[in-house]
Amino acid sequence: MKIPGKIRFIVLISSIILLQNCTKAAEGSNMAPPAPELPVYTVITSPATTYQEFPTALEGKNNVEIRSQVDGYLDKIYVEEGAYVRAGQPLFKIDSRAYGEQMNMASANLQAANANIQKAKVEVDRLEPLVAAKVVSDVQLRTAKANYAAAVAAASQAKASVGSAKINVGFTTITAPVSGYIGRIPYKKGSLISRTDASPLTLLSDISEIYAYFSLSELDFIAFQNKYEGATLDQKLKNMPMVDLVIADNSIYPQKGKMSIVDGQFDKTTGAISVRAVFPNANGALRTGNTGRVRMPQLMSNAVVIPQEATFEIQDKTYVYIVGKDQKVTSKPIKISGKTDSYYFISEGLQPGEKIVFTGLGSLKDGASIKPKAISSDSLLKAKPL
Repeated sequence: MKIPGKIRFIVLISSIILLQNCTKAAEGSNMAPPAPELPVYTVITSPATTYQEFPTALEGKNNVEIRSQVDGYLDKIYVEEGAYVRAGQPLFKIDSRAYGEQMNMASANLQAANANIQKAKVEVDRLEPLVAAKVVSDVQLRTAKANYAAAVAAASQAKASVGSAKINVGFTTITAPVSGYIGRIPYKKGSLISRTDASPLTLLSDISEIYAYFSLSELDFIAFQNKYEGATLDQKLKNMPMVDLVIADNSIYPQKGKMSIVDGQFDKTTGAISVRAVFPNANGALRTGNTGRVRMPQLMSNAVVIPQEATFEIQDKTYVYIVGKDQKVTSKPIKISGKTDSYYFISEGLQPGEKIVFTGLGSLKDGASIKPKAISSDSLLKAKPL
């Protein structure tokens, strides 16, 4: 069957139109999506305070092991675990009956020794005129005087025994050597107590001040010596700013501490030196055995500041996306010298005036184009202060 020419023409035109539409659709599917609009932050410098943190173990001003100086049965316990006691307050009582009898015996021996002195003195007084009259030999007088001297020495010995017995009786009442908090009491009433026991009766902690011990590496110690003024180490410590204590729940202890002593030498094993910060603790909020972090401030006059949201990490390295003049991004590693809750302080990798992507980093890769939307550093710092 022969198709008329007019129909063939219509079919040809329709095919050309269909082919053009398919070509346009294919070209449209291959077009790149528009560049995303992302906020861009201009790197600035600002005076700031950064912090260097060191893990620490806390100890009270005085931690005293309470031990018995006499053997015997534990007769009374006057305090409870965790109680606050004052210096001189009775803590424990050891059965004192045996030591009381020893004191009674020592007192009786002293009385007998004093009587012997009197007896020897009488004999000396009796013989002296007889020897002077040459009625008896002076040998008897010398013997009497020797007996008198021996009686005096025996009385001194007996007196010392009485003093020792009194001391032992006094040791049966154990009092607090300092004010502080009572620790765990492992012994109960009726327990046999010995001076050689491995465990003390309790541990008494004076926590009116808390010592926070931590370690400085050799490099940190050298940096510390170079940073603060002073001819001696003590003078440098006095010129240090007060330090903070970050306690276990990551809150800041309200009282600031002062750097105190430094150990005399570096530990050969760890290569570190021990340092101590002293914190007031009048309300007893801190206890011996607590842990935390000492936070030392570092004043920076011209720090390079960027928000933490503008960074990402790959294999323990921190990066930012730099925005070039062609509005394409390039990842760049940076070195962080300090931080606050919202910002990083950069020591290497960025210069003031460079532009970095603020948010939306997850969808970017090197070479990607963006449509920058500038954000004000002043408004950002006002919303999230340094």
